[in-house]
Amino acid sequence: MSDTDRRTFVTGAALAGVAAAVPASAQGGGAAAPTSAAAAHPKPPFPVQRQPWPGLASKMTPRPDHGEQSYKGSGRLAGKRALITGGDSGIGRAAAIAYAREGADVAINYLPAEEPDAREVVALIRAAGRKAVAIPGDLRDEGFCRKLVQQATAQLGGLDILVNNAARQQTRPDIASISSQDFDDTMKTNVYAPFWLTKAAVAVMGPGAVIVNTSSEQAGDPSPDIVDYALTRAAVLNFTKAMAKQLASKGIRVNAVAPGPFWTPLQVSGGATPEKLQSFGGSSPLGRPGQPAEIAGLYVAAADPAISFSTGQIFGATGGGGQPA
Repeated sequence: MSDTDRRTFVTGAALAGVAAAVPASAQGGGAAAPTSAAAAHPKPPFPVQRQPWPGLASKMTPRPDHGEQSYKGSGRLAGKRALITGGDSGIGRAAAIAYAREGADVAINYLPAEEPDAREVVALIRAAGRKAVAIPGDLRDEGFCRKLVQQATAQLGGLDILVNNAARQQTRPDIASISSQDFDDTMKTNVYAPFWLTKAAVAVMGPGAVIVNTSSEQAGDPSPDIVDYALTRAAVLNFTKAMAKQLASKGIRVNAVAPGPFWTPLQVSGGATPEKLQSFGGSSPLGRPGQPAEIAGLYVAAADPAISFSTGQIFGATGGGGQPA
């Protein structure tokens, strides 16, 4: 299969996964309209705003749409047990909501400062009739990463899906402005933690399990003011492909989702300057940033047993910006 054919196949699988996550009525099978029209999503300019890292979705203007009202499940992850890092807000929150509504029990990890957002997610998971486990802690600590997997596995009764989603992004004008502490914190959050968590998860996972990593369009088209973040996203993309090959014999799949510009606390807590934030997402072909709800279906697709031949795949959502690799 040529590279072009392969990309076409992966894109088709991703689109099929998203379509399956949308109610039949929204696909033309009934009179009801789609739950969320693209034209209704916020576009720049956005209000000037800044939060201390790691930021809270509940304090953003406009508040991100994580699918709280719109995502409808269809049992695609029934009986699965998932651990999602960064599950309190942004893309991780959207994935947690979608997983619960697809029938999975969900454990989320987040920093203690994000507790207000995390409480909302726990309530949403429970409202879907699924078990919710909240485990706060700092992923920059290897010992905590091991304990996180152990606690999630114990409280969920096993582990079928690991979503390595938590990330740190801080804008800096040039390399001279990136301190060694900055670099270390970004590398530990974005690269070391997925490595530590994957290592711990593989020890408890069985055949049929899935690891879903979050990469970025930055892996292939890095911005000059987030150099350290961009290189970590490229590392995650490579890690995904390598681990997919390594774990294939164990029956464990490894895929990644590569977002473009998405409206999350990552941006308002130092990921972009206030000036850049005002026009955030405006340069994408769709002319706006994505809302977390718009990518949740790809995280479901990446873990869906229905596409069990898909491993080492990169599912992109860049608003028309192209795939990172």
